[in-house]
Amino acid sequence: MKALLLLLVLTVLANAPFGGCADSSSCSHPPSKWCSSLDSAVQCGVLKHCLESNFTKLHHEKADRVEVALYYESLCPGCRMSLTQILYPTWVLLSDIMSLTLVPYGNAQEKPDGQKFNYECQHGEQECLGNMIETCLLNMTDAAYQIIYCMESSSDVIKAAQSCAQLHSPGLSWDSVTSCVKGDVGNQLMHQNALKTGALQPPHQYVPWVTINGEHTEELQEKALNSLFTLVCSMYKGPKIPACGAGGMHYRSYSHIE
Repeated sequence: MKALLLLLVLTVLANAPFGGCADSSSCSHPPSKWCSSLDSAVQCGVLKHCLESNFTKLHHEKADRVEVALYYESLCPGCRMSLTQILYPTWVLLSDIMSLTLVPYGNAQEKPDGQKFNYECQHGEQECLGNMIETCLLNMTDAAYQIIYCMESSSDVIKAAQSCAQLHSPGLSWDSVTSCVKGDVGNQLMHQNALKTGALQPPHQYVPWVTINGEHTEELQEKALNSLFTLVCSMYKGPKIPACGAGGMHYRSYSHIE
């Protein structure tokens, strides 16, 4: 389907006027509407210009997004509150200007065992299981954030996992998630989380640990956990969006859990 669409676009481009100049004889749209649809772009001879303009705009907007990353543990009380009451709600409201990265690992310890790795987690084996389930979900479905939010909002993170997955990603086979969790794929994905967490500069000292555009300072951490909404709006360098125009939303700050 994508190949067919690309072929269609290339064909139209090949037949479009060179240089993207408007054909006033066939164009019935004002200049402000030339890029409003494929038909108008073709009719007015500016398809190439519109495609390039939209690509540049999308690339620029994506590049300008404020990158927020949360390094956390699945059963850490402070992590759960930060994720469910601050980071996820802010991302839902500001997803146009904010990217969110979740790294479930935190204070876990990794130990090599042949070609695999064993893990010990701060809050026991159940936390290691929760970290692994969430890691696999992040690699398997676009609805991972919604599922993880559902899990972390529940009274029992582990027991809620399957029902949360069925609710937010009904086409996802839970057997495939289980295979990831118990198999080599999940083990290697968790190893990548360990490497990412271990590479933090400065090294993380507690969880939740927040980075903004790859940077962590105590000042940024405090601002993120007090009012991430305001912080993201203030740091975004692109055109202000309506959500940011009315001022930031303030959230209660939660102390970190060692």
